[in-house]
Amino acid sequence: MGVRLLVADDHEIVRKGLRALLEAEPGWEVAAEAANGKDAVEKAKQVKPDVAILDISMPLLNGLEAARQIVKSVEHTKVLVLTVHDADPLIQQVLEAGARGYMLKSDAGRDLVIAVDALRRNKTFFTPKVAQMVLEGYLDKNPKEAAPPEGGRIRLTNRQKEIVQLLAEGKSSKEVASALGLSVKTAETHRANIMRRLDCHSVTALVRYAIRNHIIEA
Repeated sequence: MGVRLLVADDHEIVRKGLRALLEAEPGWEVAAEAANGKDAVEKAKQVKPDVAILDISMPLLNGLEAARQIVKSVEHTKVLVLTVHDADPLIQQVLEAGARGYMLKSDAGRDLVIAVDALRRNKTFFTPKVAQMVLEGYLDKNPKEAAPPEGGRIRLTNRQKEIVQLLAEGKSSKEVASALGLSVKTAETHRANIMRRLDCHSVTALVRYAIRNHIIEA
């Protein structure tokens, strides 16, 4: 039986490498590629892949947010997140976003096919180092304990995270409005609310917050 796949990464050479690895498998087809998170969500809705492979740090919409939206809107698509980070809080966020697999890019050559195969058979896949961290830091706590205490980590809505990412990438309120289909006035209101909520008094502070919380890559 054929396997339909989506590959999303903002580096063309990485997409080509992943495609070559995947399409070497009989019956596997990369039905779509995307260079940013927003495009990944759109393409996933169009081609309804069995597995979507997302880089975590992409422009316009990062892999975490894209994963969240794909899991919510494309019923049978499983999400595998690729990252160069193996930071603890990030693993937790990936799981919360609904991704079924999480892999370091450095392991892709060895484990990508195994991971995709596991996900399409309704299993999960974590590379050994990540699996160890998950076991030690996440799964042995009950959900209440695993959640950060109120005020410990400020929770932004998905829309607010999108806006933080765009602002941190240097976009103006007007560009944010056009990227997200909002009026400029709404974008400016969102921006003011976010700055107040995060206690950021400049775009530089916002960039620091976005890097610290892996919304954008340093």
